[in-house]
Amino acid sequence: MSTPVTSTTRTKVLLVDDHDLIRRGLRHAFERDRQFEVVGEAATAAEAIRQAGALQPDVVIMDLRLPDGSGLEATRALRKTSANMGIVVLTMYAGDDQLFGALEAGASAFVPKTAPADEVVAAARHAASAPSAFTAADLAEAMKRRLAPTGPQLSPREGQVLRLLADGMSVAGIAKQLFVSESTAKTHISKLYEKLGAANRAQALMTALRLGLLEAPDTPKF
Repeated sequence: MSTPVTSTTRTKVLLVDDHDLIRRGLRHAFERDRQFEVVGEAATAAEAIRQAGALQPDVVIMDLRLPDGSGLEATRALRKTSANMGIVVLTMYAGDDQLFGALEAGASAFVPKTAPADEVVAAARHAASAPSAFTAADLAEAMKRRLAPTGPQLSPREGQVLRLLADGMSVAGIAKQLFVSESTAKTHISKLYEKLGAANRAQALMTALRLGLLEAPDTPKF
């Protein structure tokens, strides 16, 4: 297990990146801060796991893409061996999938390589003090994007119209079923087609099936 950081103990850092230039830049950034001590460097996932076991760093700066595998897999492996080790995922590929992948792998922080070096150091400081509390600059917005509904959102009335279309009803039949005029029924159908990006009933039903807005009909049994 990693040694708890105290006011008299420097935070031990292991740098993992397959680019020597990036490791040098990170080392320089950390060595400017007296809180940190870079105790090792690794260029592969396997080497990172070996060095982490031997050096017992307080924080690992982990590149997402490594020559022999994923930094996320290495993160999972390190997290299994230590709950107290801070792990900062550093990557050029800073999309939502990568961010949530780092969170699910047990990382302490997620930082894009385009961020200033001071931001990486700040993330390492967080990781050392709260290894199990995930942080990322874009986390709140990424959560909003993940929770936001995708695809067209149908009103209750449009949902009724869609189901009636799926049942094969005509415009007149839909109007009678909904107790509205045929003109109003046509308006509902037109709005439904517009939301689904469809030009006719067949396209609307196919799109609705693909988006999960309709259940596929049961296979006939003979």
